Amino acid sequence: MKKIGFIGAGNMATAIIKGLISQTSGNADYINVFDTDSDKCEVMSDMGVNVCTSGINTVECSDIIVLAVKPQNYAEVLEATKPAVNQNKTFVSIAAGISIEYVQNALSCKCPVVRVMPNTPLLIQKGASALCPSDNISDEDNKLVYDMFSKGGVCEYITEEHMNEIIAVNGSSPAYIYLFAKAMADYAQSKGIDYNKAMKLICGTLEGAAAMLLESGDSADVLIQKVSSKGGTTIAALDCLKQHGFYEAIQDAMEACTKRAEELGK
Repeated sequence: MKKIGFIGAGNMATAIIKGLISQTSGNADYINVFDTDSDKCEVMSDMGVNVCTSGINTVECSDIIVLAVKPQNYAEVLEATKPAVNQNKTFVSIAAGISIEYVQNALSCKCPVVRVMPNTPLLIQKGASALCPSDNISDEDNKLVYDMFSKGGVCEYITEEHMNEIIAVNGSSPAYIYLFAKAMADYAQSKGIDYNKAMKLICGTLEGAAAMLLESGDSADVLIQKVSSKGGTTIAALDCLKQHGFYEAIQDAMEACTKRAEELGK
């Protein structure tokens, strides 16, 4: 079994590691991790994961290395691990804006790299991840990385030219949905409805609406029409949203997200 290493043991790395352990019936002895935070390392040790002494030690002991650190820490981490890198090592980057070319250049090695944009629902195995592997990755490693994320939710391959744009689609988008749900629940509460009960109904509606989009065979436009009766309550709500530029605001927000990804890009 190939060894999988993680440099960084934050929430996203923990979610991926838990998914991996669940795939192997609780076995974690093929997983290595390093983090500068000793408390996080202790949590990993309690999970049965091998805790390494440094980033370079993690690379030395692993076949696939997940770079689970913030974009601003990439240069330091890659420079420190460079001596242990060769073309048999596959790197996985989950940071916004970090390109395959940047990782390879920083490592001074044309090793295989998979660029991934996951999202936080991966923490509860309901994630949505976009993947882009480099051309020189083996079929085995490509499948291993895909399985790493697909076991925690939906996975789709995306070309690298769209990896900055996809951040607005699945990476940052949970926050838009949380804001939408909060506005609805706050409205309910303002009318005297119990907040928690309203939120449960809202979440059930979001889940059902998502299932309809995926399973009904109807487009979003057709589904909107099916909910909207002429002169009814839904039309009144939709007309108000149109007046406030709801659709355009979402488009503008996604464009702002993409532009920021490009600014952070390397």
